[in-house]
Amino acid sequence: MSNVPETVLFDLDQTIVPWDTQLVFRSYVLQEEGWRRVLTLVFLLFLPLNKLLGAGGMKRVFHCYLWGMKRERLEELAAQFVKEWLPRLTYPEIISEIEEHRAAGRRLVLSSASPELWVQHIGKALGFDLSLGTLFEWGDQVEFFPDLIGENHKGGAKVVRLADLGITEGVEGYSDSRADVPLLELCQKQTLVNPLPSIKAEGADRGWRLLEPAKPWESRLAFGWGCALQLFGIWKP
Repeated sequence: MSNVPETVLFDLDQTIVPWDTQLVFRSYVLQEEGWRRVLTLVFLLFLPLNKLLGAGGMKRVFHCYLWGMKRERLEELAAQFVKEWLPRLTYPEIISEIEEHRAAGRRLVLSSASPELWVQHIGKALGFDLSLGTLFEWGDQVEFFPDLIGENHKGGAKVVRLADLGITEGVEGYSDSRADVPLLELCQKQTLVNPLPSIKAEGADRGWRLLEPAKPWESRLAFGWGCALQLFGIWKP
């Protein structure tokens, strides 16, 4: 009999946290070091090149706001962010699900497209056994457009990375996104958290479980406004 515990797979952004943690962490950093707001203009200038650069390229550009930051300072800010903001960011209902799986002795795996540096801090705070995200070459001091190590950790890339670590199945998977269908299909049971209509309909057709905790906004317009405030570092939970 195998002694390997059952594995539960969780997405992070808009699954455990209603927002994109890349934007929320950005807002936190820009409030700690306000001069970095100027670098937002660089990201805006590159937005028209979104299709040309792709998700990975735009992710590099997005993180130019960290330019010149020492690695030690980046780690410090990530730890502070998790301590000060994370308790006010998460869906209580999803935290209860995490706690129930932990109490049942299952292995908890967090798999996110956000940078692994702070995904690991978040995962540790929430009691995950393994936390994975997009890998960046931060170096001792962050470059203007920090390089990705490997692929943008999204969609099928999550499944490949899990397989490399010997994880090829799960007892349950949680996500909000169509991009995570490959991740969810590894699992015996699938749970969608506040999904968009297209994946919600597919989930209903496939008999997937649906959770719809209360969102901290009343409309997609309000959500977009919150994201804009986060981009410029003038949002708090």
